[in-house]
Amino acid sequence: MIKQIVIIGLIILATALPACTKIDDNHTPAYQVNIRLNSAAMWNTYGVHSIGEYKIFSVRKKLPSNFHFTANTYTGFAGVMLLQGFDFTTQSYGVPVAYEIACPVENRYDVTVEYDSESFEAYCPKCGSRFNVLEGGGAAVSGQAFERKYGLTRYRVTPDNGGYSITN
Repeated sequence: MIKQIVIIGLIILATALPACTKIDDNHTPAYQVNIRLNSAAMWNTYGVHSIGEYKIFSVRKKLPSNFHFTANTYTGFAGVMLLQGFDFTTQSYGVPVAYEIACPVENRYDVTVEYDSESFEAYCPKCGSRFNVLEGGGAAVSGQAFERKYGLTRYRVTPDNGGYSITN
């Protein structure tokens, strides 16, 4: 009897643990993302080349200001942050990664995270939440987002003809 109770307890614990650590990184509305930096020249101009360097792409805010947005360029709900970081898919450092810039707590296109180049984190100036964008996959490390287990939405960055493309 005790053995059965222990086994049932272990099964319950094993199924509950993953749920306790799950991060909701799809909390912001899903909007299309399609940014083509698909040549060496485009990547050299608009890409990121070292840890700490980042770029924001936003059709609404016209960022970067000299970027030629086409009818097929989409930048998500509020915009896209591109930076060098850790890619969980390839288990590699120093590769481009991309995130939605809308704060998942505020969930508004006009409340966006900013990048702190000292801590290598993104933060929301409104709610104060901070996110590990360098090697944490956009997971919250403090603030309301941490308490609610919200993370930044991640986008795919894939090699494309000498450059990269960012999509969802």
